[in-house]
Amino acid sequence: MLTNQPIPENFLHCKDLNLIITKALESVDPEKCVKKVIERKSDSMVLDKYEYKLKDIHKVYVVGVGKAVLPMAFAISETLNDLLAEGILISKHEDHDIQLRLNKKLRVLKGSHPIPDLLSIEATEKMLDMLKKTIPHDLVIGLISGGGSALLTYPVEEIGLAGVQSITSLLLKCGATIEEMNTIRKHLDKIKGGGLLKQIYPSKSVNLILSDVLGDPLSMIASGPTCADPTTFSDCIKIFQKYGIEEQVDSNVMEYLKNGVLGLHEETIKEGDPIIRDHKNVIVGSLSIAAEAAHQQAVKSGFVTKILTTSLRGEARVAGLDLANRLVDLVKYKKINNKPVCMIAGGETTVTVTGKGKGGRNQELVLAAAQVLEGIENCAFISFATDGEDGPTDAAGGIVTGETINKGYVANLDPGDFLRNNNAYEYLNSVGGLIRTGPTGTNVNDLVLMFAF
Repeated sequence: MLTNQPIPENFLHCKDLNLIITKALESVDPEKCVKKVIERKSDSMVLDKYEYKLKDIHKVYVVGVGKAVLPMAFAISETLNDLLAEGILISKHEDHDIQLRLNKKLRVLKGSHPIPDLLSIEATEKMLDMLKKTIPHDLVIGLISGGGSALLTYPVEEIGLAGVQSITSLLLKCGATIEEMNTIRKHLDKIKGGGLLKQIYPSKSVNLILSDVLGDPLSMIASGPTCADPTTFSDCIKIFQKYGIEEQVDSNVMEYLKNGVLGLHEETIKEGDPIIRDHKNVIVGSLSIAAEAAHQQAVKSGFVTKILTTSLRGEARVAGLDLANRLVDLVKYKKINNKPVCMIAGGETTVTVTGKGKGGRNQELVLAAAQVLEGIENCAFISFATDGEDGPTDAAGGIVTGETINKGYVANLDPGDFLRNNNAYEYLNSVGGLIRTGPTGTNVNDLVLMFAF
């Protein structure tokens, strides 16, 4: 979890800001979230509301994937230690402290994110080899979190790794939502869209899920490997048409999806399929929990506080402008009522990449906001990724105030130029506006915190 103070001391009320961020992240600590829903009894184990008698279970296997898999697995390892027969965990990051303390029967393998590579495929193949050992009286415990779509990868033969890499890169650049990306991923992969259940069958499974998708739709988190999928091949084609990228799609990918529409390829698992019957899915952590924890701490710190939304979507810079205008109104409220204010929003915006700069959606969002806040006193605007990784950068997000744009002008920096080149990282780095948390071990979308002091 958070090991440093992401807001530098030179920012107004930095201690309050850091404490609010810390409490938000602690509330979705994967280890704590999992421990809340598991219990070991003398003759049974309880996972959420599901109780399994030990006499009815032959072996317990663990399959885990995502950015939060290691702390989730540690909770399982501590609570169910002697019951575990074997497990495969696929992670983006290594955590040597956790790995040293894990049950030795749980193997940690590395995958790649956000674009999968051979590491992801090789790790997935090892997981599938393990699942071949399972029998009807075994129980598989799944640990699923954001990032799983790339880390757990097993492309259909017709597409292969190159096709998956090509379409992932294209979707990341065109501004597709996570739901749209995962709809397409599910139809190019054997494991996604309920496909993992085919590998777990005939065993039962309970899958503990840390949600990184707005509204917590099971079919979209890590591309829904353990549940029914409502999307279709036709939906994939419509997404390409929506963004006008049909001509840029790899020809093998387009041909495969069109053949799927014609019924020449098997669809993903659908509701009512008997293979779903013996599998349970439990959400253990989500953005709404993190937003509520931030709200409670802000109130304790003396702020008039409100959660605006936990469904923030759309183009990052547009969202930044809209929210910054809300903050301007908050500053006016503060001047009239003499009460400090904190407004909270959460969600996941997108960036349509047209430039060649460096950044992420949170950095782009705050840089757009900074332009509205220019010259506004006693305010702060923060946006950060709860996993600590905003785009392909070492920053979680950014913080801006009414002074940010003026600092840029002193350094001969034009914020408009940086936004047009999708280069928010370099601008914020130059004015001391980056937030660096390091990998937090959790992943529940993004949080925006707006303050009028």
